[in-house]
Amino acid sequence: MSTTQDYQAAEQLLRRVAAPGELVTGDKVRPQWTDGGTRFWYAVNNGAGKRFVLADPAAGTREPAFDHARLAAALAAASGLHADPEALPFTGIALLANAVEFDAFGEYWRCDLAEYTCERAEFTPPGNPLEVISPDGKTAVHRLGHDLWARSLSDGSQWALTADGAPGHQYGTGPECTANSTLLRKIGLPYLPPAVAWSPDSTKVLTHRTDEREVRETHLIEARPADGGAPRTHTQRFAHPGDEHVPRAELVVLDVATGTVVRAQAEPLLMPVMSPVAAQWAWWAADGSAVYYLSRPRDQRTLTLHRLDPATGEVTTVLSETGATRVEPNQWAYEPPIVRVLTDEVLWYSQRDGWGHLYRYDLHTGALLGQVTSGEWAVRQILHVDEAGRTVYFTASGLVDEDPYRRTVCRAGLDGSGFAKVTDDALDHVATLPGDRAYFIDSASTVDTPPVTTVRDWTGKVLVELERADVTGLAATGWTPPERFRVKAADGETDLYGVLYRPRGFDPARRYPVVDNVYPGPQVTRVTPSFDPGGMGIDAEPLAALGFVVVALDGRGTPGRSKAFHDASAGRLADAGNLADHVAALRQLAESRPWMDPDRVGVFGHSGGGFAAARAMLDFPDVYTAGVALSGSHDARHFNAGFVESYDGADNPEAWARTSSVDLADRLAGKLLLIHGEMDDQVHPDQTLRLADRLIAAGKDFELFIVPGAEHTFIDHLAYVRTRCWDFLVRELMGDQPPAHRPAPIPIGPELLADLFG
Repeated sequence: MSTTQDYQAAEQLLRRVAAPGELVTGDKVRPQWTDGGTRFWYAVNNGAGKRFVLADPAAGTREPAFDHARLAAALAAASGLHADPEALPFTGIALLANAVEFDAFGEYWRCDLAEYTCERAEFTPPGNPLEVISPDGKTAVHRLGHDLWARSLSDGSQWALTADGAPGHQYGTGPECTANSTLLRKIGLPYLPPAVAWSPDSTKVLTHRTDEREVRETHLIEARPADGGAPRTHTQRFAHPGDEHVPRAELVVLDVATGTVVRAQAEPLLMPVMSPVAAQWAWWAADGSAVYYLSRPRDQRTLTLHRLDPATGEVTTVLSETGATRVEPNQWAYEPPIVRVLTDEVLWYSQRDGWGHLYRYDLHTGALLGQVTSGEWAVRQILHVDEAGRTVYFTASGLVDEDPYRRTVCRAGLDGSGFAKVTDDALDHVATLPGDRAYFIDSASTVDTPPVTTVRDWTGKVLVELERADVTGLAATGWTPPERFRVKAADGETDLYGVLYRPRGFDPARRYPVVDNVYPGPQVTRVTPSFDPGGMGIDAEPLAALGFVVVALDGRGTPGRSKAFHDASAGRLADAGNLADHVAALRQLAESRPWMDPDRVGVFGHSGGGFAAARAMLDFPDVYTAGVALSGSHDARHFNAGFVESYDGADNPEAWARTSSVDLADRLAGKLLLIHGEMDDQVHPDQTLRLADRLIAAGKDFELFIVPGAEHTFIDHLAYVRTRCWDFLVRELMGDQPPAHRPAPIPIGPELLADLFG
């Protein structure tokens, strides 16, 4: 049975993802570049608080950004308040040449690093989060109403860049269906900053005029607004599959000094999910002479690279590729396109040979010049191109035998010769680069190996080691590293990979209930190959702490492997990440692990995982006896057009109907908990209510929990909602009464927001 101690451990592990730094230290380095990127500082959690580190890769040094003890003493002397050098009362700094500035004790301070004297200082805002500042630091662009304005950062003067914006036809906004309006209101922001890209010389901005004038309007009702007033209606434009009108983006170039507006002489771009500027589907040439952008028709089977002349608006086609299924510039929908425009060439990502590789084209004629990479592995990201040395550096997956998802930093000649691994080991490598690409910060780990973070040059040489993660606090909760496993898919042939978490206090002589923690993709994977469980892994570790065996798997149809592997989801969103593969995996795992109880199997998922969890209960009632579905997209016919059409097709109502679970409600046999946020503007609550309505009509017993005021992620209800989920699974799979544990709310911290918004 789950005890109060188990619940306390689960709560700690939930906080590990939502508010990191207490259980694992030294696992994340978020660089703040200085001196043009030649140096950087970062804050590292030591368990008690943050310490600040300054790294100089060229010198090979890593040292404190300042003397923490002397600064704490100086701050205490100036403020009259205690300052602990191991837990300084601030989270960020402005590191100057001979001083450091920070916000502490409700005031702004400047500390001289020569004499270590602190004094109150005039606060200089680090920047308005609603503004986008020019590369030269002189001008910022922001939204005002439906238009864009510029502001001089020297004298504060403002002027309009556009003047014809209107409701549903404004500048610099993404589609309302993914604007996260509810979440933004919770953190005090009216909207996201405008989707603009400055030209390299800071004279122009690339943006778009968003046209949603005729897009379907949907409505959310807020039962109890924050002011305690009467219920309030929130209207949102939200296209459904097959709708004639969907969001579109008309690219424009704005001259900041003259106010000239140059409009692209081409049809507006389809913008189903994200702004093309924010998604990096539109960008400036390195010399500012042109804008390049990608486009796809609604069936997504052709991908085209265009050149936009920023002076005239003339648009020409550089190259185009068409395929039998969707043609993607990256299998991960929310990662930047794997395309790089060089001086006279284009590096182009294509899966035409069955794997994701780089091809080289002539920029001026569009002629294919050759294939740069090849093999049964996939390019994941272009890191750096050395045109003078005719070499491209990139990450690739599929080069580590034991785990095809692990990423390796590689290089290859632009002529296709000289392929080599820069990081030649079996670890997963995540690279972060300064603007000049002179080096890269490398975080190397696996799901069961804590990360070591170093700075490397492009030969792979370690210039300086930054951090080695310490998991002492994590282990103290009873956590043990997950097991990476390989099984066969339901076809009996395809290798599948996942992770298994053993229960807290694991005893192989016992039999434990099992929870399949699902996310079906097809736009992202459920399991990351690195140590960090990430947002998709927020539930696995807490469930294991409660005494469950937890399994997470990426079935056929999810990204990260061959094109055929990903295309298993084409027209088959109804398979929910190939639930048949999950069933096959559970059976194989239980055969070799007698402590897994195949008669007590539950399923748990959020968002797309909520859809998959409910679908597992309906499609495999003989396998899954209890399920928790949070924020699930249960009826594809009334969901996000961009997502559904990307995988089920733009004109395929039969597939949309197959993907919808509401017509299968009569199949429910086990125990199901449905949870949805009242103000979820990403997956509207009607998605869960539609399924609930059909379950009621079928006379089925289930539980329904609508969370007042909650948005898609339950960000300010996280601990409460997860505890309700835990209680349900403990009752239904363990047959126990949960302990009377009520967790403290988890604060919305900067790390959580950084993970949510990148």
